[in-house]
Amino acid sequence: MKLLTQDNNQSSLRLQGQIVICPPDRLVSSVQHAMQMLTRDFATVLGVEPELVHASSEADIIIRYAVESDGCASHPEAFAIRYTQEGEHAQLHIVAHDDLGLVYGILHVSETVLGIQPFWFWADQSIAKRDAVVVECKSYDSPVPKVRFRGWFVNDEVCLIGWKEAYPPTREVWLPVFEALLRCGGNMVIPGTDLPKTGIHFDLAAEMGLWITHHHAEPLGAEMFLRAYTGRSASYNEAPELFEKLWRKAIEKQKDQKILWVLSFRGQGDKPFWENDPSYDTPEKRGEMISRVIYRQYDMIGEAVQNPVYCVALYGEIAELYKGGYIDLPPDVIKIWADNGYGKMVSRRHGNINMRMPALPSGEDQGRNGIYYHVTFHDLQASNHLTPFQASASFVKDEIERSFEAGCTDYLLLNCGNIRQHVYMLDMIRELWNTGTIETGAHLEAFVSCYYGEANPDIMALYRTYAEAAISYGPNSDDLAGDEFYHHPTRRLIGHWLQGRTAEADRGLLWATGEGTFAEQVQWFEQRSEEGHRSWSQWLATCEALLATLEGDEKHRVSDHLQLPGILHQSGAEGMLWVCRAYAAAAREEYAQAFVYASQSMWCYKKGLQAMREAEHDKWTNFYRADWLTNIASTVNNVDTLRRFLRMQGDSPDFFHWYKEYLMPETEKYIYLENTHRNPLSDDELASRLQTYFENN
Repeated sequence: MKLLTQDNNQSSLRLQGQIVICPPDRLVSSVQHAMQMLTRDFATVLGVEPELVHASSEADIIIRYAVESDGCASHPEAFAIRYTQEGEHAQLHIVAHDDLGLVYGILHVSETVLGIQPFWFWADQSIAKRDAVVVECKSYDSPVPKVRFRGWFVNDEVCLIGWKEAYPPTREVWLPVFEALLRCGGNMVIPGTDLPKTGIHFDLAAEMGLWITHHHAEPLGAEMFLRAYTGRSASYNEAPELFEKLWRKAIEKQKDQKILWVLSFRGQGDKPFWENDPSYDTPEKRGEMISRVIYRQYDMIGEAVQNPVYCVALYGEIAELYKGGYIDLPPDVIKIWADNGYGKMVSRRHGNINMRMPALPSGEDQGRNGIYYHVTFHDLQASNHLTPFQASASFVKDEIERSFEAGCTDYLLLNCGNIRQHVYMLDMIRELWNTGTIETGAHLEAFVSCYYGEANPDIMALYRTYAEAAISYGPNSDDLAGDEFYHHPTRRLIGHWLQGRTAEADRGLLWATGEGTFAEQVQWFEQRSEEGHRSWSQWLATCEALLATLEGDEKHRVSDHLQLPGILHQSGAEGMLWVCRAYAAAAREEYAQAFVYASQSMWCYKKGLQAMREAEHDKWTNFYRADWLTNIASTVNNVDTLRRFLRMQGDSPDFFHWYKEYLMPETEKYIYLENTHRNPLSDDELASRLQTYFENN
């Protein structure tokens, strides 16, 4: 490393060849992980793995804990970059007062010096090899993040679970998750949802320096009651000692780690506890029970842990009870307010009930506050899981900045899903939790520049217009359909139909359609899916026109991160559309036509499966094989069942009638021999030929 002098008198360092790094005297596991990332990144960019030495005088880069003369800020996780020189030998110093500060400082150098972006792994960033990199010798002091505790809930992580053969997911899967979070400046995580306690996820997250927090349905990180005590009634009134035994065990296991203790009391399986205990039939009774349990958990932790950090998840029904004044909380807990799963800071929908109660603290609500926010969600209704968030960047900016204005800056937990599908929104919120605000246009330009090699205006336009293609299913700005909208309701419609219940509406779809007959529900979904087919077809055509002009890695990224979700939306909307038309045709007893429509639906849904397979290239092999939530394969099977049912209505028992009626030449219809003409056509072949017939007649 040599010191260079530029024309503007700004000194700079030229790094080339084998870089020499001096680690701190006390090498904790989190800093060791970050150093492994840095040495890997130098080897990737410069082609030579750095040498590690313990004599700082020999080093080019020194990683150490700060001393007073460094002038490094003392707020938690702060770091500074400093430069020194003796003769021609210059040194870059990464200094911090605490372990996570050193981690962030190391990753700051990786990003700003070597160009390694936070989502390099998940977005398949192209990292060019260079002969040398030049660094300006300009001191840097990290700013105070807007949010004190900021991180991800790795939730509904079926892609991560199914990606590799081993279960629960191994270190190989979790390392890039936690690395990306740290590169985003995150410092806390819920590492997965109800995974076996034998998995590596908790230990590795702690090893990498992250605070651990808990799912609102798993208070204190304790084992689920019914898993530990199968067959018992999950009633705190009946068996408080059994609940407390599980809580005490969880406290003992975690008391020496960095834990954000979540206090809560929900029912088993992430639902209100009174669904299993109907004696709690008033808000007063429910609020009193939740308050009593939370205070008991609070006291138990306080007895065992020094300076604990407490949180209470005001999620779903608990938020509604708290807002109503029925829940009493200890004064020093962080109250975590939650969006509705669609990005709006209001209470979430429960089945067909959608109260939309504001979910932010009022001006009179003193104390510490934070938020739990979704850019991906799974609700068996209309949410997004396989595709990026359908709301606009400006919508997300407004909601999160509004939560900051309401005082929610102590905690931001972001539901990140399976990471790969959501990098754009995750990157946006990275900037928000670090700086407190964002200019969405400038961010998008920087994002596309970082991950696509240049600020391609056509790629930027696809990101901007993605939300515009999403269809509205309700009157609110956040009532936008994600990929699950085209699958869960379709399977409900088919099930209701084939169960012979069409004389009455499907009550499980009233959240979308409102009251009416089943036929009216089908018509409602037909109208929405027709809108979706039209808007997504237009968007996808623009995307595919751009793809025709691209090549190499850039083409792969546009295909994986833009074309794939477009296909899932477009094919899903069209698949739903044909199911609705099949119902209308069957209602007219036009079963052959209905059979063709159902087949067209199945072929559309299969396009989604094929698109996911094509996105499983290179390291992503099998990434989508555990699609158990949106579950496109299940939709295909449901529609296949439907078309078999329809064929039985008019082509049974010999499955030759439609061939004879519509396809057989007139010259053969009345003189054919059964032994030469009775080989029934397959469903696909019959549907394809009937489709051609109906289109031409």
